[in-house]
Amino acid sequence: MLPSKLEAASAAASVMGLLRSPATARIVPFALYIVLLALAPLVQKMLPGWDSRWFYAVQIGAVMTALAVFSRSYVELFAGVAVRVRDWALAAGVGIAVFIAWINLDLPWATLGETLGETQGFEPTHADGTLDWTLIAVRIFGAAAVVPIMEELFWRSFILRWIDRSDFLQLAPVMVSLRALVISSLLFGVEHDLWFAGLLAGLAYGWLYMRSGSLWPPIAAHAVTNLLLGLWVVQTGSWQFW
Repeated sequence: MLPSKLEAASAAASVMGLLRSPATARIVPFALYIVLLALAPLVQKMLPGWDSRWFYAVQIGAVMTALAVFSRSYVELFAGVAVRVRDWALAAGVGIAVFIAWINLDLPWATLGETLGETQGFEPTHADGTLDWTLIAVRIFGAAAVVPIMEELFWRSFILRWIDRSDFLQLAPVMVSLRALVISSLLFGVEHDLWFAGLLAGLAYGWLYMRSGSLWPPIAAHAVTNLLLGLWVVQTGSWQFW
């Protein structure tokens, strides 16, 4: 039996409502990033002649597209919350501190699965061992300019507040509970191979968000961490951190 026009219109309205929901706008870019990350090994097998390292550009491009599509939903990025100078300074300090913790917490007990020393990571070099600066630029741009916005929208603006209140946009960051901060930080930690460093990062970025009332300080701190990590990885050749 075919659905009536009324039922079809109701279903279409439900789909449109879902697409326009604040949660969807913050979930889709993050989900795209994770799904494409999981698909990367499969793509490598399906296209053995293609340099699969360029799939990262596809991944970042998809996330940027999703962020652009949903950009009008990100009211927290355009809200008139004045960020104090000391909060910007704290963001820089937190970003540096998380970077230092990250490169020193690659310990067996603090790592999910294999230790970092046993993984190859993203190695942006030519066949002769020289650095591929185009690949490096794409990787650092994605990690320092795109990922912080996407992850902070998902983890801090959405998940952190949603744990306390389903209509999360109505909850001021300063009102977030300690329980929500701990749970969201634990989840953020297990998203990363270095789970303990990720946990500390989640707590630090969440604290910045709750303190400042703006999403920009945690975005800035996250960007500083990822930028310093990228520069350090290139300088030292510690590709396993990528």
